Amino acid sequence: MDSAGQDINLNSPNKGLLSDSMTDVPVDTAVAAQTPAVEGLTEAEEEELRAELAKVEEEIVTLRQVLAAKERHCAELKRKLGLSALEGLKQNLSRSWHDVQVSNAYKKTQETLSQAGQKTSAALSTVGSAISRKLGDMRNSATFKSFEDRVGNIKSKVVGGRENGTENLPSPTGSGAKPLPDHTPF
Repeated sequence: MDSAGQDINLNSPNKGLLSDSMTDVPVDTAVAAQTPAVEGLTEAEEEELRAELAKVEEEIVTLRQVLAAKERHCAELKRKLGLSALEGLKQNLSRSWHDVQVSNAYKKTQETLSQAGQKTSAALSTVGSAISRKLGDMRNSATFKSFEDRVGNIKSKVVGGRENGTENLPSPTGSGAKPLPDHTPF
């Protein structure tokens, strides 16, 4: 069978299959119309259903054409008004966000999060007060007082020489003749 001269039958169940052993068989619409689609329907009922189906399919085609024409008209009006697709997207997002904000789920979530925030704030305040109280107790403890006294003694030994007017501290090298230069990198 020569595929270049082959007639393609679009009603064939074998369309798209290019095999030499298969041939396209035309569908006889008269035979297909005579076989009942559902058991229990009379010929008159089946014919009535087929007529209604054809009418509904025709209406669908008409509605698609009308919708396409309306969409073209809408696009033309937007173009004349200078409205871009970006403007439409911004309006849709704004409208969607507004719809989300007025939804019950959003309001309940916002209320729950607000209550959680208040409870967290109260808990942190309580923890802060407890820590402050514990630090105050620790500062008044004997151990802290002893530590504070030792730090005070060390400070007075280091700073004490400067307070008495002697600016020259003992040299770390052991020679008291040379004071440390003022431009040390430390």
